[in-house]
Amino acid sequence: MTRDRYAELTRILEERRREIMDQVQEKIRDARTESPNSPTQGVLDAAESSEADIQDEIEFALIQMKAETLHKIEEALRRLEEGTFGYCYECGEEISERRLRALPFAVRCKDCEEARETVQQREKAIAQRRGNASLFIDMQG
Repeated sequence: MTRDRYAELTRILEERRREIMDQVQEKIRDARTESPNSPTQGVLDAAESSEADIQDEIEFALIQMKAETLHKIEEALRRLEEGTFGYCYECGEEISERRLRALPFAVRCKDCEEARETVQQREKAIAQRRGNASLFIDMQG
């Protein structure tokens, strides 16, 4: 890997990490100021409280997703240091720069990722058919 490419990929990963950290910190600040127990919220009825709970769950899920992305970025930075970054886990070929710019923590090339997704979709469809078949059998019994 050339020094320029290494520097560019490091910059992209660091920038993405900084963006996500800022977003997570902002969400945490927002959650603190908008909590139902906050004096600015007043008293909530059951529907408002339920809606607030759902909103909190969504916010929490978003923060979890951002945390997972941060973990992937940290792993990518580690692989970059080790010299294994930018190479597909499956076939060992170099991952295209275009793909790395779009998804800087990618671990597979486009072709291997598509093949993996196809296999997962097949497995999911088979599992659903098995689940539906077992329901049918249970209903007859």
